[in-house]
This record gives sequence, structure tokens and C-alpha cells, in this order.
Amino acid sequence: MLNVAVLMGRLVADPELRHTSGDIPVTSFTIAVDRSYVKAGADRQADFIDVVAWRNTAEFVCKYFHKGQLMAVQGSIQTRTYTDRDGNKRKAVEIVADNVHFAEPKRDNYGGGYAPANNAAPSYQPRQDAAEPLPAYTSGDTGDFEEVPTDDDLPF
Repeated sequence: MLNVAVLMGRLVADPELRHTSGDIPVTSFTIAVDRSYVKAGADRQADFIDVVAWRNTAEFVCKYFHKGQLMAVQGSIQTRTYTDRDGNKRKAVEIVADNVHFAEPKRDNYGGGYAPANNAAPSYQPRQDAAEPLPAYTSGDTGDFEEVPTDDDLPF
């Protein structure tokens, strides 16, 4: 059997860390995932997907992710049934996150905001005041390496 879900979307609210009675960290959050198609003359629609993360993944999400941030979630689909306050049987469908990844550039160092939305890669500017020469590996110098004997007595 195969049950794999991979989603990319924006957090609807800041995730909050909770603990079970056995002191296991858990968080539940919702991500808004845009649909891949748009009907002519209509706005793009989004699906709001509930996600649950446990233990280290829950702590990671609560520490590093905030409302509006783009994230990638890899996990599995889980369904569960429960009875609501009015006695009605309900069914919940959610993603149980195994891995969560950053899906946009990290915040800039100056304004505290996110990098520009156009996803332009930052340009590399070498230091002009560098007094030290570049490392030897850029010139192909092998002086720091020694030849490994080719006998059959290697430890691996």
C-alpha cells in the first residue's frame, strides 16, 4: 500500500505547540494550497489542508514557521472519526507530517522581511579587500594530499 502526500502552501495562522498527557509535543496547523487550474474569468481557488506534526517535527514547525510563510509538507493522509458536542458522528481528513521544509528564501538581514517575491537569486560579489590568497584547491594544487597505498589491507 502507498500513502504519500506532498503539499506546498502558506500557513494560515502561527502554529502553537501543545503537549499530550504523556508530554509528547504536537501541533496542528492549516496550509492554504492553490489549485493548479483556474476557470476562465474566475479567481484562483485554494484548498485549506489540515496538518498534524508530532515530536521533533512539531517543535521545528513551531520554532521556525509563522503565518503566511510558504512551506512544503511531506507525510501521509490520515482519516479519523469522532463524535462532536451535539452527538453527531464526524470524519476528519488530515496530513500527518513526516518532514517539513522551507519553500521560500530566508528572511533578509536588513529589513526583517522576506526576500523579494520574484525569486531573483542574490548575486555573488567577491570581497575586494581580501588580503588572503584563495585556497590551494582552486589552483589544483595537491600538496595537502597523500597517495593511498593500493594493497589489499585497507580497513574497509
